[in-house]
Amino acid sequence: MKNPLKERSKRFFILFAALFLVITPLAGVLASSLSPEEERELGERFLKSINSQYEFADFPYITQYINDLGAYLGRQIEVPYFPLKFYVVKDNIVNAFAGPGGHVFIFSGLIISMEDMDELASVLAHELAHVSARHLASRIERSQKISIATIAGVLTGILVGGKASGALVTGSLAAGVQTELGYSREDERQADQLGFKYAHLSGFNPSGMLSVLKKMARENWYQTGETPQYLLTHPGASERTASIEAMLEGYKKLPDSERAKELRSNFAMFHTMVIACCHDKDNAARVFEKKLLSDPESPLDHYGLGLVLEREGNIHEALNHFKKAFQKKPDSIPIMFSIGKAYQAEGQHEDSVSILKKALELAPQDKKILYLMALSLQELERYDESSKIYERLSFLPPVKDTVYYNLGLVYGRQGNIALAHYNLGIYFTKLNDREKALFHFNKAKELAETRPALKEKIEKALTDLGRFQKQGQ
Repeated sequence: MKNPLKERSKRFFILFAALFLVITPLAGVLASSLSPEEERELGERFLKSINSQYEFADFPYITQYINDLGAYLGRQIEVPYFPLKFYVVKDNIVNAFAGPGGHVFIFSGLIISMEDMDELASVLAHELAHVSARHLASRIERSQKISIATIAGVLTGILVGGKASGALVTGSLAAGVQTELGYSREDERQADQLGFKYAHLSGFNPSGMLSVLKKMARENWYQTGETPQYLLTHPGASERTASIEAMLEGYKKLPDSERAKELRSNFAMFHTMVIACCHDKDNAARVFEKKLLSDPESPLDHYGLGLVLEREGNIHEALNHFKKAFQKKPDSIPIMFSIGKAYQAEGQHEDSVSILKKALELAPQDKKILYLMALSLQELERYDESSKIYERLSFLPPVKDTVYYNLGLVYGRQGNIALAHYNLGIYFTKLNDREKALFHFNKAKELAETRPALKEKIEKALTDLGRFQKQGQ
């Protein structure tokens, strides 16, 4: 059962975290002007703070889709200060916001409420506009006069939560920053204008923002009297609606590009995965079961119910639903991924390899499919095939830490002990376990006396390990 106080505190955390972090001194001193490099560092701190309060969706095809769409929209940004990263936050809150340094967050509650691709694209385009206009950086510059006492008041409001939080934060902030925060209305206006442009040039209909604003207004969760109006992440909804409606007068949508068509065609699958993986399990199951009553052959609803059953640990039943979905959508990579993963969980590795081969014919560069394939081949003791895939994955960043671990195990099974120790050393380096990393690198060095190229790699790894230790002291 959820703790009401904790839930309220989480909501206030989202409202105040951006403000708290951008007014906290970077490296001990508030800069008069925040450089992109400093904002990038601040963004990493912000990400860790959000991640400490909320869980991100980790199903790989949810992460891939939101980042593919975000990157496609982000091509319209005139000056790309930061690499863009997008996160689906597992929470029923209907909201989205841009943090510093190119980090963009959208809550699963908002995605679940959406009906089409244009709504999602419009929201992400709006948040990308905040990133490209560097609104948070300018707020820091305007907020130099904020005192430590004010920051303490904000933090107290975050920790207390509930109705008391609103009063505490209002009292401590009103004198110091209410004027600066008032500019957020102009920030939103500019973000709507730029977001409209980004969505339009990417082939999506910016009118999606109107329907999203109406959904957020209907939710009304933030208008409970507990939160100061000037601290809302999206103030002035009615004013923004009128402004967007004016921009839409005489508007003509551009034809979809091939990439936009692909993203649009995959939206329903993305929406299904978010419901299945981020919604409450019982509620998600009811959603798909109800739909299957009216359409027993629906592949998306079979797939969604399968993902819910997988979350519950009912792999056998999940696999049955995945297979039914596959019959109707035999070219779906996410469905083939889930079937292969379920077969692995059931110990049916030959069947897993069979379905994953089909997936690789359609998506030969899909790292998620390649990794599952390597795991099944490893279980089948087909070490030569498995090691080749792990080696390939080790050159495709970002590399999963477990690629190095399994590569070490497979090399060991093949009798290539020096490479086994070297890869295990990399694995433990990634885990920040210096003692074990050092052990494996030294063992690898002993065994690589007649292999100069490998020995050079090992010596570099040892040098890097020593440098990282000094930096951490």
